[in-house]
Amino acid sequence: MKSILKKTVTAASVALGLTAASASYAADEVNVAFFLEWATPNLIAKVDKAYDKAMGVDVNWVDFTTGTAMTEAMLAGDIDIAYSQGLAPFVTAIQQGAPLKMVGIAVVYEANDCFVRNGLGIDSSNASELEGKTVAVPLNTMADFAFRKYMAHLNVDTSTMKIVDQAPPDGAKSLADGAVDMACVFGGVASKAAREVGTAIMNKQQKVDAGIGSFDVVSVTEKFATQNPELLKTFLEVTDEANKAWQGTDAQYTKAAAASGMDVPTTKAQIADFIMPSIEEQRKKYFGEDGTAASAAASLGLVFSGGSDGSAIAKTIDGSFLE
Repeated sequence: MKSILKKTVTAASVALGLTAASASYAADEVNVAFFLEWATPNLIAKVDKAYDKAMGVDVNWVDFTTGTAMTEAMLAGDIDIAYSQGLAPFVTAIQQGAPLKMVGIAVVYEANDCFVRNGLGIDSSNASELEGKTVAVPLNTMADFAFRKYMAHLNVDTSTMKIVDQAPPDGAKSLADGAVDMACVFGGVASKAAREVGTAIMNKQQKVDAGIGSFDVVSVTEKFATQNPELLKTFLEVTDEANKAWQGTDAQYTKAAAASGMDVPTTKAQIADFIMPSIEEQRKKYFGEDGTAASAAASLGLVFSGGSDGSAIAKTIDGSFLE
């Protein structure tokens, strides 16, 4: 790792009191939010304690079911870094004045699916028949964003629908029980369960043709970023090294599956659709001038608020920790 040793020495120096001002703020542990059923390569580094070793502190990983719950935990002071928080819950938090920053791109992936219950005879060709139906959606998440984009593309009036706010596992169960007509979900296990009783309203090629996609971010509290910049940089660097070390070996799949709470076949299917951009790619494509991060966040903010607040969102996007 190109500067892990330097950062570890820096952290040790702080701990020894060589920089008194920094020592008064330096964290002695870091709390990181992540998703189960979301098998990213950095779970290998999590299990192997690579983060703890490089950062020189205890790194505590806490699993969440939605990105909105991650935001709540960060605002409560319980979480410092949220890994793979959906862009939608991040933007929603910023719109509500939350003191958070986007500092990295965790994973780029195909838009989350909305599954229509089998037997209804509804697909993309007659999607208007969803009007008046009941749909389970984890609100203010990337699944919610995908739902809105699908319905807009298919000319479905969502104001006629009964939208039930449910986390993916609950939405999949409601679909199986017949309590809802469609469920929008994410996560390997929830998606697998929903697929057993439903069919995606748009297939992969249709989503590509419509330009509907997703990416998750690495977000932090402003307080943590300000007081612990070296720890944050090292966290991003360890993540980058873990991504580059991913070879898709049987041992890696087994470890990632166990860490994410899924079986190996489900893990393989999920990771096959993931793209983990390198630090270099993030700087160039997402955080550079006219980068994708700011434009996508502003576009998503428009979808969720009905008004443009792109400039406010742009101020919270900070690629300096990738340098």
